[in-house]
Amino acid sequence: MRDIPDEMVARIESGAATLCHVWRLMRADGVEMGFTDHDRDLTVDGVVCRAASGWTAGAGESGVGAAAGSFVASGGLDDDALTEADIRAGLYDGARVDLWRVDWTQPTLAVRLWSATLTRLRREGEAFVAELEGPLAALERVVGRTYGRDCDAQLGDRRCRVDMALFPGQACDKRWATCTRVFGNGLNFQGFPDIPGDDFLTAHPAGGGRHDGGSRR
Repeated sequence: MRDIPDEMVARIESGAATLCHVWRLMRADGVEMGFTDHDRDLTVDGVVCRAASGWTAGAGESGVGAAAGSFVASGGLDDDALTEADIRAGLYDGARVDLWRVDWTQPTLAVRLWSATLTRLRREGEAFVAELEGPLAALERVVGRTYGRDCDAQLGDRRCRVDMALFPGQACDKRWATCTRVFGNGLNFQGFPDIPGDDFLTAHPAGGGRHDGGSRR
């Protein structure tokens, strides 16, 4: 739960003209930098946050704070802020970025809006674009294998093991029937052909046939 000082709440609700945004960027090597959209530099918690750095909130989803969303920040490249050489060297990969709402007349009065991880920093002309991910974005990534009827190997790779010299120009649709009938490679099939599909929901008992709990193929 976000703890917002009562005085800050009052200023936000009143639409006070003394509020600005501050970005705090912490690289993996310990270097900390600050930027602001105010018209002059601010010192926030001991970090000088540079104005005229060009940092602005870009057109993106603002659900970074507590959700698995993305956000974009952009700004100008200059030697005193983000340099092209540092970007190319990957010094900002995995950096943490915090966005704060700050009263520039009293910089100690601030509230953090969200925290994110910088996943990509790229150049566009004379500017940069920073792509950020929220803390829950990792939950959307697939880890390990997923279960499905089709094979998830690539034809001829080390898991498939088909000798492509024997099948020049041949393609594979990753189905069990193709693997066994065309390639004779059922032993190395990397899918789960017997896993129930949508048709299992509509299956019903039927007379005749085999009912021994074995494969439905």
